[in-house]
Amino acid sequence: MVTRRTVLGALASAMVPVTAKAADREREPEFLEDRLRATSLPPLAQRIPKRPRIINLKAMGRVPGQYGGTLRTIIGSQKDIRFMTIYGYARLVGYDEHLVLQPDVLESFQSENDTVFTFTIRDGHKWSDGSLLTADDFSYWWNDVLLNADLTPGGGALELRIDGKLPRFEVLDPLTVRYSWESPNPFFLPSLAAPQALAIVGPSVYLKKFHKDYQDKFRLAALMKENRVKKWADLHIKMARQYRPENPELPVLDPWRNMTAPPAEQFVFERNPFFHRVDENGRQLPYVDRFILNVSSPTIIPAKTGAGESDLQATGVDFADYTFLKEAEKRYPIKVDLWKTIRGSRIAILPNLNCLDDSWRALFREVRFRRALSLAIDRHEINMAVFYGLGTPSADTVLPESPLYKPEYAKAWIDFDPAKANALLDEVGMQNRNDDGIRLLPDGRPAEITVETPGESTLDVDVLELVTDHWRKVGLALYTRTSQRDIFRSRAQGGRIMMSIGLGIPNGVATADMNPGQLAPTADDQYQWPVWGRHYLSVGQNGQAPDLPEAQELLDLQNSWRKSAHMPERTEIWHKMLSLYTDQVFSIGLVNGTLQPILRSSRLQNVPDKGLYGFDPTCYLGIYMPDTFWLSGEK
Repeated sequence: MVTRRTVLGALASAMVPVTAKAADREREPEFLEDRLRATSLPPLAQRIPKRPRIINLKAMGRVPGQYGGTLRTIIGSQKDIRFMTIYGYARLVGYDEHLVLQPDVLESFQSENDTVFTFTIRDGHKWSDGSLLTADDFSYWWNDVLLNADLTPGGGALELRIDGKLPRFEVLDPLTVRYSWESPNPFFLPSLAAPQALAIVGPSVYLKKFHKDYQDKFRLAALMKENRVKKWADLHIKMARQYRPENPELPVLDPWRNMTAPPAEQFVFERNPFFHRVDENGRQLPYVDRFILNVSSPTIIPAKTGAGESDLQATGVDFADYTFLKEAEKRYPIKVDLWKTIRGSRIAILPNLNCLDDSWRALFREVRFRRALSLAIDRHEINMAVFYGLGTPSADTVLPESPLYKPEYAKAWIDFDPAKANALLDEVGMQNRNDDGIRLLPDGRPAEITVETPGESTLDVDVLELVTDHWRKVGLALYTRTSQRDIFRSRAQGGRIMMSIGLGIPNGVATADMNPGQLAPTADDQYQWPVWGRHYLSVGQNGQAPDLPEAQELLDLQNSWRKSAHMPERTEIWHKMLSLYTDQVFSIGLVNGTLQPILRSSRLQNVPDKGLYGFDPTCYLGIYMPDTFWLSGEK
């Protein structure tokens, strides 16, 4: 039986083979003119697949554009060149603006009850070096990378190991591959569409040069010495890294390819002449020829952006910078819009249920204490003072844009009710106070809570100042500790943090087909239960299993969702998890639906005035297809 996920040649009815006429001079980017004239690059009709992905911009409410130009953006470190992989958002399958999965690099895909997945590759699709993308590239990655113990010592990503078992992989023909599991794997397609996509394919012709099974051992040794690595596997991993494209020689499928090897203070990405998307007029995307990424200290990215040094900036700036950036519109040809962030809460407070301190850990695992903390916070004041009233006081949950949204989830334990908070604190054995009015723990210590933060957002500090006053009124003392992110992360995962402040659940626009793991202890960067999350990630090898019944119930529900292939059942499971998570106040959400500044050159067209902004599943700008943005001639 073919399920709702089945896509048989989606868009195929709108696609026709591209003829030589479509590759005439006016449809070629001027940027490629010298290479075309020198015949070092074939004409358009020979560079793109026989059935490329056609992007009908008019149907999307946008305008077909023109070629050319360079965009500048600012990044906080060399590692942030990964934003080009995220923004480019070329995936085997990817989400559209409505968060529906569509074939992208693939011509089509079929899913049978989420157990058998059949992928059809576009005939004539090429990597950025002009080599063909075929089933051999999938086969190489499966047999020579994923099944190679040196390259993949852990046995493959969790998204591939269902009940501890990898799928059966088959090559059906040069353009068709199949992955089959014995039980449903609903993680598979979303993981391929993710910001850091699950890797199941690579440019085999290029990568075999770095693989011991294909390369002469003397040449391999020379390559290892040249790249300063001691093991052949480290060489292959270094040269094959797709998410953070540090190797300019690595063939890619993205709209732009990196031309600069690190270390560097400036990275240049140029158009991929073999990119597989075209507009309705047969013009190859992307429209913009070049991106320049300038590396800067993260603390001065807003200042540089406001000084006209960026043509497209989303990361590195925050809502606190909006007024300053808006003022810059008067001095520079730029425009600043506000997109809605998709986090379940723009700022959340996370009591660490794995805290090493016995007394605090017992309190944090007491739901009445977590509810008291939440009820003691005046979210209206936070929204007005920090977000100018533009956000929505809410628990840490999905947004109204999600089909899973229910008002009762958003309203769970968020009323400002100090009297109820005081009563709950009395109930958990904290009725006694010292001379300063601070409540005493059951062991007699004053209730002094240290909330830790990486200190990367002024919003965190502003919010904590308000929460300090709120909690003081119910007899709780709050102190803030700031540390560098690496130190913060190490302390949190080691249980040395009592409580932290950060972002809420990542995906506030979830659908029932998306993994509900964000509501269960499934990752070690969930700072309300990092030790339990590490246990899940390591498949029981590290960390500790949850010993709180409600947390274990969330894990059981998540596992039930994974085993289901039916939308009604998955929807029911999502609702059970959302209800339990918000009622238990495992994270204390404050305000969501907040806004993110998106700055762009006033010449840059097709950038939406409004959008949903977040990492997963929207890939920041990715689902809005920056390859369709273009620079007008108007100043």
